[in-house]
Amino acid sequence: MAHPPVSVVIPARNEEEALPRALDSALAQDYPGTVEIVVADGSDGPAMAEMVRARYPEVRLVANPDRIIPAGLNRAVAAAAHPVIVRCDARSELPPGYVSRAVETLARTGAANVGGRQCPAGRDLFTRAVALAMTTPLGAGGARYRLGGAEGPADTVYLGVFRRGALEGAGGFDERFARNEDYELNWRLRQRGGTVWFDPALRVAYRPRESFGALARQYFANGRWKAAVLRRHPRSWRWRQLAPPALLLGLAASAVLALAGRTGTGAVLPAAYLLALLCTGAWTALRRRNVAAALLLPPVLATMHLSWAAGVIAGPRAGNRPRGAG
Repeated sequence: MAHPPVSVVIPARNEEEALPRALDSALAQDYPGTVEIVVADGSDGPAMAEMVRARYPEVRLVANPDRIIPAGLNRAVAAAAHPVIVRCDARSELPPGYVSRAVETLARTGAANVGGRQCPAGRDLFTRAVALAMTTPLGAGGARYRLGGAEGPADTVYLGVFRRGALEGAGGFDERFARNEDYELNWRLRQRGGTVWFDPALRVAYRPRESFGALARQYFANGRWKAAVLRRHPRSWRWRQLAPPALLLGLAASAVLALAGRTGTGAVLPAAYLLALLCTGAWTALRRRNVAAALLLPPVLATMHLSWAAGVIAGPRAGNRPRGAG
């Protein structure tokens, strides 16, 4: 079929403020085929569901009592009717041609999953600083879905548009991983011989967290669940993922050296790290012409790096560790 029917699936929890932008963007697609939207609601109260029923009667709601993203995605996919599954998150906004381009790329490449770039968009000084941080090499960690790059096969992509058969054949999203479920699924798709395809033309706006505390909690949880995925699939390690934990351990060792009176030796790594943060801030201010937001880059980047590293070192909570070996 030139324009197969598609199902847009959105897991959401307590996102009654952000979700309307995601739903509006899904409803505004220029796709010539049929588009249905399924929201998996894992909220703590009825506010989000009531908002959806009142403002978006064409959107189907399914309950997600487990409240975690992979369980919501699996429930939404199970309720969806169509052979192409388009993932959208509550804090994401799809551009009007997103579904058309993604379906064309699926057909052109034969991939199991296609996706593109996450484009953080801030709405105030702090979120603009986070958006800048997420798109610098020091904040993106080399990820193509953050920095961009050539079209082609990739380890992972942002969100994803799936052939339903490939998604179900891989077993869907693994509900043992509350975060990093997208990378883990893409690893399994690739291990089964499928292709995960990066298309830089697929650009999706994303709303960053609004405070240092929220950002730290997000990155700490991301690090914890990255550790869980790496334990499950140890061959998925990438050398760049060692850098933040090594940095945190190095800074801790520097503090010990300073306390022991070896202040010169203990100051080398902190000074080098601070210099890297300041240079990134200055370079970004010049390149993006946003001096005010760039001034916040050093503490924002440090929050991202050290929170993620602490999460990796802490690992998943007892009782949430994945079973089996990779």
